[in-house]
Amino acid sequence: MDKPTYYIETLGCQMNERDAETIAGILDGLGLYPVLTPADARVIVINTCSVRRKPEEKTYSRLGEWRLLKEADPDRIIAICGCTPQVATREVLDHAPFADIVMGPRGLGHFRQAMVDCFEGRAEGMQVFVDNAEHLPEALPARRSAAISAYVNITYGCDNWCAYCVVPTARGGEISRRPGSILHECREAIGSGCVEICLLGQNVNSYGHQLEPPMGFAELLIEVGSLPGLQRLRFTTSHPKDISEHVLDTMGIVPTICEHLHLPIQSGDDEVLARMGRGYTLEGYLRIIDRARELMPSISITTDVMVGFPGETDKQFRNTLAAFERIRFDQAFMFKYNDRPGTASSLMDDKVPEEIKQRRLGDLIRLQNDTSRAINEKAVDRAFEVLVEGLDRKTTGAVRGRTRQNKLMIFPGSAHLIGRTVTVRATEAYLWGHKGELLSPA
Repeated sequence: MDKPTYYIETLGCQMNERDAETIAGILDGLGLYPVLTPADARVIVINTCSVRRKPEEKTYSRLGEWRLLKEADPDRIIAICGCTPQVATREVLDHAPFADIVMGPRGLGHFRQAMVDCFEGRAEGMQVFVDNAEHLPEALPARRSAAISAYVNITYGCDNWCAYCVVPTARGGEISRRPGSILHECREAIGSGCVEICLLGQNVNSYGHQLEPPMGFAELLIEVGSLPGLQRLRFTTSHPKDISEHVLDTMGIVPTICEHLHLPIQSGDDEVLARMGRGYTLEGYLRIIDRARELMPSISITTDVMVGFPGETDKQFRNTLAAFERIRFDQAFMFKYNDRPGTASSLMDDKVPEEIKQRRLGDLIRLQNDTSRAINEKAVDRAFEVLVEGLDRKTTGAVRGRTRQNKLMIFPGSAHLIGRTVTVRATEAYLWGHKGELLSPA
């Protein structure tokens, strides 16, 4: 293969998506070009996820497919990045002895040199980087996946050690970036045409407490939200035990901050929350929701929740259903509990049978779908400010964008609207958002 091409497949969260942008930026800097299929690529990268079992299984399935590509062309370079190499190093090595590079999330500082060594024939066998470095290089290039919005990391790793979660193992302890570095990256993104920024961290609300001098997340929101040229500011993910009144107040007064809060509840039962090690109660969670809605009446609230945590009883699950009825989330990411390697919950007794987990998940999905549909139907005929992101892939002659509440809006339009903020009236409601009609540029 004489074309210098690459293909990246990314599984999992926005942190992985941002890491994939860095990987793409490094490969671009080495003179490679992206292609749409792995068969056409000289370099194939999979950016893996281990938070849940399904994406991990998909990783191993992909590696089985790519083994054949490597056998057909031994000069092809295969890199396995992301959380799975960090969490399950031995399993990855056993599944993919043909890989050239195996690298955890904190190995990205080594990626460029590892690729150069592969290209120049200096690599002696597989290169493995799973060291969870305490200091990360700041000035890595990035190929942004979207021209009008940008992910910007503010923290790496996590210190919470929830009983079910592999993130602290996969991404290491929490490190906050210096505010100057964050602001520099934001200014660069705005200068390149981005009008929306989403600040990323496993727990954005704990940002800055390790810095000297310390800086709170609310202060960072004010700094970033005041940058000239920025139209919208988002952030994810928040932890209920750390989100402060100051952050909520800041959301209510900084005009660029969007009216959307993603706040994982995980369970609506206090005993389950305690076994999970979440550090808050349902009452405390409800106080946050009520205060956010008091400050921002149009806010949308989304969440993550898991059913079937070890020891969860029918009564405790009903408490989760009751919490969902009380809160009325706009959207929820709902999952069955599965053991993850090395977590405290994987060693717990009293596992919930699979058929019960499946039934509970179905009950919760039906409740949430009814709620999402009702909320969106109530918003029909309302006008929304929409940032147009691109052409809609399924509807000819239509574009798609997002409201400030992070709801998808599809409406008739052409490519000249991409990147513009317009006013759209919602005309039809769906689980995922609305179809609408363009009223006027905003």
